[in-house]
Amino acid sequence: VQLQASGGGLVQAGGSLRLSCAASGGTFKSYTMGWFRQAPGKEREFVANINWSENTIYYAGPVKGRFTISRDNAKNTVYLQMNSLKPEDTAVYYCAAKSSKGVSYAYWGQGTLVTVSS
Repeated sequence: VQLQASGGGLVQAGGSLRLSCAASGGTFKSYTMGWFRQAPGKEREFVANINWSENTIYYAGPVKGRFTISRDNAKNTVYLQMNSLKPEDTAVYYCAAKSSKGVSYAYWGQGTLVTVSS
């Protein structure tokens, strides 16, 4: 499975961005998709994930209520709508995929940089 993330950029605090992650080479609809981020000097952290049928969604505490993960299985794409952005959301955002029975994420995209200015 190949994952291509896009949609990052520079935005002012309080603004919004939508990230996209296009998948190819696998059975997209069978995968749980996740978003992670890594800020400068920090470890990569979980942001959100969504299962194949969209009936199980999890968010990390710092983004809950501001970010929304969704997917379009017909387009093999997962999205991350980010609203009310804060400077602490600045990071490289990665999408990842794991099989429904997988323990860890086996496939990763290249990352897209989100910079939130104060």
